[in-house]
Amino acid sequence: MLRLRRRAPHVYLATKELSSCCYSFSYTTHLQSTTRQHYQGHQLAQLVPLLRKYPSRRVAQQVHSHLITSGLLHNHQSGSSVLRLVNTLLRCYSLNQFPLEVLVLYKHLNDLSYDSFTYTFLFYTCANLRSTLSVLQLHASVIKVGFQSHVYVQTALVYVYAVCGSLVEAMHVFHEMPERNSVTWNVMITGLAKWGHLQLAHSLFDHMPTRNVVSWTAIIDGYTRMNQPHEALALFRKMVVYEYIEPSEISLLAIFPAISSLGALKTCRLVHAYGEKRGFNASDIRITNSLVDSYAKCGCIESASRFFEEISPKRKNIVSWTSIISSFAMHGMGKEAVESFERMEEGGMEPNRVTFLSVLNACSHGGLVEEGLKFFHKMLNGSNIVPDIKHYGCLIDTLGRAGRLEAAEKMALEIPAEIFNVVIWRTLLGACSFHGNIEIGERVNRKILEMEREYGGDYVLMSNIFAGVGMFGDAERLRKLMNERNVFKVPGHSMV
Repeated sequence: MLRLRRRAPHVYLATKELSSCCYSFSYTTHLQSTTRQHYQGHQLAQLVPLLRKYPSRRVAQQVHSHLITSGLLHNHQSGSSVLRLVNTLLRCYSLNQFPLEVLVLYKHLNDLSYDSFTYTFLFYTCANLRSTLSVLQLHASVIKVGFQSHVYVQTALVYVYAVCGSLVEAMHVFHEMPERNSVTWNVMITGLAKWGHLQLAHSLFDHMPTRNVVSWTAIIDGYTRMNQPHEALALFRKMVVYEYIEPSEISLLAIFPAISSLGALKTCRLVHAYGEKRGFNASDIRITNSLVDSYAKCGCIESASRFFEEISPKRKNIVSWTSIISSFAMHGMGKEAVESFERMEEGGMEPNRVTFLSVLNACSHGGLVEEGLKFFHKMLNGSNIVPDIKHYGCLIDTLGRAGRLEAAEKMALEIPAEIFNVVIWRTLLGACSFHGNIEIGERVNRKILEMEREYGGDYVLMSNIFAGVGMFGDAERLRKLMNERNVFKVPGHSMV
């Protein structure tokens, strides 16, 4: 018991309190029926604050198992106390991401009269499971018990259908609701926007009786996700300038990708100033990290670096460091990226796979071959992170740019087959073209054609390698082969 207390004191304390309640339950078995019912209702009520105080899965399971073995779940004379306790159990299981326990408990108590809170927790669980079948079954139960006009239950039903991608069912429930609140509208708009139905979402948004910051954020986020930054930024400006609605932290997080995509440096600075005024920059590290990233993507690495240095060391997390490292990488500042990585490690922060990818990318663009190899081996041996295809791609690109084509080819051949793709060989073929290496280029080209024959760029690149060293006959042969196979050619275009 001492060992358990040392490892998990909350579990020990909860067990102690639960034991006390169990003793009280056993005591009530010797009382008369009416008195026993009174005490059982009182003790059931005591378990509710216990679960709220210790909302872990283990404690919930202890309470759950005791209620089953004691038979108290079927004590209908204490119905309200039982229901309150069951709802608290459902809440503990759903918040701790154990949806199966939620459904097991619900099915075990078919004869209990559930309330609106019960179905809210059940729908939240189905959303985590992405189980449309379970939602349909619960929907039938909701109609059976008479909650088809309950705004909160129906809103939760719209939400779970939307999360599961069942938009037809979600829209049906939405339109059948006799009463809708702002949450209902926001849930439906968010669901439609999430699944790419922007026109329908925008139409619903336009017909909304009262739009709030959540509504605006939902539709803005939808346009951002669907890579329509101009529309997203136009809506953001309309919200602020014409509707006089102050953006929330979530609103800013939704608009940052659009700002970055358009390179809207002026807007980035305005959002920065607004975040400073509202205190978002100091209170929400997500805003801070997004500002660093957006400044860099808008082409102002000086502002990104300066703002990063203004963040206190205690607030910086792994995303903060990864953001500044990737910022330096995209601006070709490999040395600064490496220095930032080393500063991060000196501060005791452990890099993750995205951090390593960022620094490897920096080494690739900065021509830092030895540093790239060092970081790759550190990832494998020091951090025990299994590299994915992007890590291999960065390292092969680094070696290829430096002309170390044999080492790059050897690395490509060592990539596990389950993650390999043709892009690796194309990266190496591009390096062969740059350095005029026909021998490795031919081997690489054969590998590419074994995997994919339909992409015209592979033929053109190898043809150019031949032509670059005067082997015009081989270049012409590849061009004819491309025509014979009716290979798809990507047409050229100008941004002017």
